[in-house]
Amino acid sequence: MGDWASMHKLWEKWASNNIGSSGEPLKAALLLNYDPTGPSRLLSVIAEQEGIKLKAVDLLPFLDFVKRKNWQMEFFSLGPNQYMVTSIHKHWFCARCVNTSKPGGEGVIVMQTGSFLLVAIQQNGDFLPWGPMMNQYAGMKALLVRLHKQWLQLTTWHGR
Repeated sequence: MGDWASMHKLWEKWASNNIGSSGEPLKAALLLNYDPTGPSRLLSVIAEQEGIKLKAVDLLPFLDFVKRKNWQMEFFSLGPNQYMVTSIHKHWFCARCVNTSKPGGEGVIVMQTGSFLLVAIQQNGDFLPWGPMMNQYAGMKALLVRLHKQWLQLTTWHGR
């Protein structure tokens, strides 16, 4: 079952249950192909996106930020918003938007596994690694683990 269609189905199922409609915890999410050790020109940067419309060129500064790993000393941008990292963990970090006009604020969780980065954007909440953000972490981690397994099957099958 290691093919692009099955990976897309995993994303669609997760996104439809977690993103966008009222009552759902996330405003938007991006699934990015990210392998800092491999040639970047082989795959599109954006594997999937929901609730946000960015182009690959819009994400290059963010990917450079992730690669530098100087997370507590710099801000990063996603679209028009600028973020400051509030908490760093082994394979993920949380950040809060510093220029939002939304009264409840806005934040992101960025997770990495294998060749993927998952960026989940949440508004109106606590953007530290407990409470509502922790609930999102569990769902995001489960999605990334499944996508990574699919990716390994796909790349093993095609001799990457």
